[in-house]
Amino acid sequence: MPRRIAILPDAVADQIAAGEVVERPGSAVKELVENALDAGALHVRVDLEQGGKTLIEVSDDGCGMGREDAVLALDRHATSKIRSAADLVGIRSFGFRGEALPAIASVSRFRLLTSEDGNEGTEIGVTGGRVDGVKSLARQRGTTVTVRGLFFNTPARRKFLRSVPSETRAAHDAVATLALTHPEVGFELHIDGRSRLMVPPDQSPDERLAAIWGHDLVKTLITLDHAVGSFRVTGFIQRPGDAANLEGPRRAGRHRRRQPVAGHGAATRGVKGPRRRPPHVPLQLGNLGRDATMRNVKLFGEGVLPHLRDVQAKWEDKWWIHPLASQTRPAIAASTN
Repeated sequence: MPRRIAILPDAVADQIAAGEVVERPGSAVKELVENALDAGALHVRVDLEQGGKTLIEVSDDGCGMGREDAVLALDRHATSKIRSAADLVGIRSFGFRGEALPAIASVSRFRLLTSEDGNEGTEIGVTGGRVDGVKSLARQRGTTVTVRGLFFNTPARRKFLRSVPSETRAAHDAVATLALTHPEVGFELHIDGRSRLMVPPDQSPDERLAAIWGHDLVKTLITLDHAVGSFRVTGFIQRPGDAANLEGPRRAGRHRRRQPVAGHGAATRGVKGPRRRPPHVPLQLGNLGRDATMRNVKLFGEGVLPHLRDVQAKWEDKWWIHPLASQTRPAIAASTN
């Protein structure tokens, strides 16, 4: 009988992977900005046109890459983050699978310009997963990724993209969430040639919150700094009544189901559901960590991000969640006195 099982061509496999990692322009923006943060960038600029449908460009001043690394970075499962299975425990970076760049490049007209020494840079052009050429160009230290015509070669996916305003909001939210959890990094977001977000580096959490969500919302937030065993959480909470009184994009309650945890825009089960158990308090978390010396760290071994798009975090040790949630009540009570 004829054989019915076949290994998919690389081009088809890449397009399937792209659908898992990048479902819309905002997903691509999130992946590229997280790459910039992993590279140690102190300033990130994002440019969008038509909600990212026609153009996404992310530039940073991070460590950049040399020519060999830049070429290798476009291969699937090529990463600088891990070397062995043991490294999967205690990951302190956003990405580690090595899938974002090749996935995006497989469904777009893609350009990577990078330099690690601030002198000679490398430019790589890719169209639909096919490398068009590699050449040397001058660039300051850092990386610029330009994505044009996202899903141009997968019309079925492109057809199901939402309207330009909807895709613009999703991309804006992705940048704003990362900017909120990294006040030490400066961010710029330009949409259709207009500046929509610009925050300087080295801000305090309060200053960053005010810059993105506005002073009215910041006045309603309550600072939370609590330790449970070797866990420590710092961030902000808000009374439900205050959340209900603030309309529009500056409502903290709008992030009830997706709080920035440990620098990620990932939802944490057991923390994300204010309706599941009393008190009904929406949590807005900043840094969540575990460390033997009680330092406030951003990630630790018990927290993993198993989902390809990093939209869900799981924790092996969950005993700390209920004590932590119980601390919201005295914090709110103290703020009303």
